[in-house]
Amino acid sequence: MRICIFGSASNIIDDSYIKATEELGYELGKRGHSLVFGAGSEGLMGASARGMKKAGAEITGVVPEFFFDDKIESLFTECTKLIKTESMRERKHIMEELADAFIITPGGVGTFEEMFEIVTLKQLGRINKPIAIYNINHYYDNLQEMMEHSMREGFVKEKCHDLYRYFDDMDKLINFVETDKGTKWTVAELKR
Repeated sequence: MRICIFGSASNIIDDSYIKATEELGYELGKRGHSLVFGAGSEGLMGASARGMKKAGAEITGVVPEFFFDDKIESLFTECTKLIKTESMRERKHIMEELADAFIITPGGVGTFEEMFEIVTLKQLGRINKPIAIYNINHYYDNLQEMMEHSMREGFVKEKCHDLYRYFDDMDKLINFVETDKGTKWTVAELKR
């Protein structure tokens, strides 16, 4: 499978996040999976790529041209394939198209935006691929509570639970990604 991993591009985080994500990349690579990601060399993006590389996996980086001009972040130089895009929007679209599954590791605003976009696309029936949230160090506990609150208040459908899963355990996360058949909503369910 081609696994898209979203996550932080910052190294100014606790090293335990980096180690856990590098281990995740390594385990995925050992199981024969490849990586699709935002091409960054730092933070959890870089960690996932280093882990995959260590396992001998193929790595596809997708990066907008302006990252080169503006030197926004350093890029992972050992990508098997590097795809350059015109915009961030095109970058996400290509990653969404290439990926067979998505794993969200801890991150900031960009990671949140990527996560909510793919969950929304799945809810609208535009994609039907596994989405796993890796809750390293309980990072996403508050997000999980926010989603539960939104469901209780009627802003998010209860069935939204079927669109993605939270995991504290790496092996359970990988098993889910490898075996999940997806959840497709009917138009009637979307309107309820």
